[in-house]
Amino acid sequence: QVQLVESGGGLVQAGGSLRLSCAASLSIFSIHYGAWYRQVPGNQRELVASITSGGTTNYADSVKARFTISTDNALNTVYLQMSSLKPEDTAVYYCNAALSSGSTYVGNYWGQGTQVTVSS
Repeated sequence: QVQLVESGGGLVQAGGSLRLSCAASLSIFSIHYGAWYRQVPGNQRELVASITSGGTTNYADSVKARFTISTDNALNTVYLQMSSLKPEDTAVYYCNAALSSGSTYVGNYWGQGTQVTVSS
């Protein structure tokens, strides 16, 4: 079964750092588009950052210069390095990825979500 497995959330003080990881469940899959979203209860899910297999990145204005999205060399894990965290970054973070197996598109998938809480 194809899954995206997230890890790395937790509780951190303002100004601290966390790194989120999102891995495809099988190494035969590669990520040709990856993104991180976040959602606060009562609000819509918002795009935080995205990356293409060619390395082109895009960031929400609220996280520019603080967050960095990247993939590993095998292109089956997407990372979100979060620095200078603020209380307003508190949310459930979800990864989203378009997966391929070789040259065959497999589908678009969501991770299970991981809680990030930033205390003031």
